[in-house]
Amino acid sequence: MSGWRLLLTRPEQECQALAKALASEGVHGACLPLLNIEALPETPEQSALICDLHRYTAVIVVSKPAARFGLDLLDRYWPQPLADQPWFSVGAGTGQILADYGLPVTWPGDGDDSEALLALPELRAALQYALFPRVLIIRGEDGRTLLAEQLRAQGVEVDYLPVYRRVLPGYPVGTLQRLFQVERLNGVAVSSGQGLMHLRQLAADDWPQLAQLPVFVPSPRVAVMARELGASNVVDCRGADTAALLAALRAQASPDL
Repeated sequence: MSGWRLLLTRPEQECQALAKALASEGVHGACLPLLNIEALPETPEQSALICDLHRYTAVIVVSKPAARFGLDLLDRYWPQPLADQPWFSVGAGTGQILADYGLPVTWPGDGDDSEALLALPELRAALQYALFPRVLIIRGEDGRTLLAEQLRAQGVEVDYLPVYRRVLPGYPVGTLQRLFQVERLNGVAVSSGQGLMHLRQLAADDWPQLAQLPVFVPSPRVAVMARELGASNVVDCRGADTAALLAALRAQASPDL
């Protein structure tokens, strides 16, 4: 895989870790974080939701930042986790953060998206045995509504607990173009739909050229978004973690062949 030279767009800390992991496999990664994570100020509404945590049949956490900031809130209001309350996460990375904290968490073994979580037998079972099921979704300020919509269609009461926002860093004009030239990049890896939109925004008039490169995305949903934006070579990694990206890279013809 030595021919791959990828633009990596995850938040700073995750981006550096990904670049290190890829380098060990002979893949060059250049970091340009396209998502700055900012904690939302704590509000009375947030406090009320976390104080009422015991009223929820299940808690769903949709991302690593949601897990980290959500656990910060949990620390302030709950001296110890509720041992019998089921928690669910959209992906393994998020789930591991919750598990390390000591929460009884389950996540899909195949797929890192809302669709995979909704199909999880453990989630269905948890909701089935509640007379009036209620779910708390811990997430960012904006995000997909599919999870809540599907659960509400099943008669589940759903509340959102937003704990962070994602913003595009303020890069100078031409930053992206210069990075591609200096690093001789031949592919792009994005980890979310919002990251993809920020990439399109930052590329501006140079997007048509960039869109001809292989774009590695974490899910079918983001793959559709990339194609709708004009990307001609979209690779669905079927997961947002490092292992999924490496597997997708191995399955592609190396650019140096």
